[in-house]
Amino acid sequence: MLNVEDVFFQMPILETRRLLLRPISLDDAKDMYEYARDPLVSRYVPWETHRSIEDTYDYINSVVADQQAGKPCSWAVVSKAENRMVGTAGYVWWQAEHSKAEIGYVLARRLWGQGLTKEAAKTIIDFGFTRMELNRIEARCFEENIGSAKVMEYCGMKREGRMRDYLKLKGSFSTYLFYSILRREWEEKL
Repeated sequence: MLNVEDVFFQMPILETRRLLLRPISLDDAKDMYEYARDPLVSRYVPWETHRSIEDTYDYINSVVADQQAGKPCSWAVVSKAENRMVGTAGYVWWQAEHSKAEIGYVLARRLWGQGLTKEAAKTIIDFGFTRMELNRIEARCFEENIGSAKVMEYCGMKREGRMRDYLKLKGSFSTYLFYSILRREWEEKL
């Protein structure tokens, strides 16, 4: 069985045609704050809209601590065209003993609809099956988040269910859709 720390202790840099996925750093605070303060970006995520740059620094410090501890976490999604951070994509958790993990992602609103989230999500899924030796990758979204569901479906994930009032977030209960892709399904698409 793979050791989690062996994979994430020094997060690798991943590259796609339009994106660079690299470890998050404090230098990303300004770019992250720009999209994390947007209430439409934070509408369908569990975290609150960043009210100040200090909120962003607090979040980045927690991610950097996870990176240094070798815990699964998110990469900074960097637009090559803009040469700046425009979102995050990565692993929410990893159960190595069961060869499964969950992914999550977020992107600046001004770049929605360009396929960048799909590109980032596909890249981290590929990483999960090749480098993390996963058998199953999961993701979930608010039922109303049609864009996120489309990203998961584009990546070959299959909808497994709908959990009513699954979590109480931001003062109200939210219904979630659950998706997954198995190694054998991913291999069939190669």
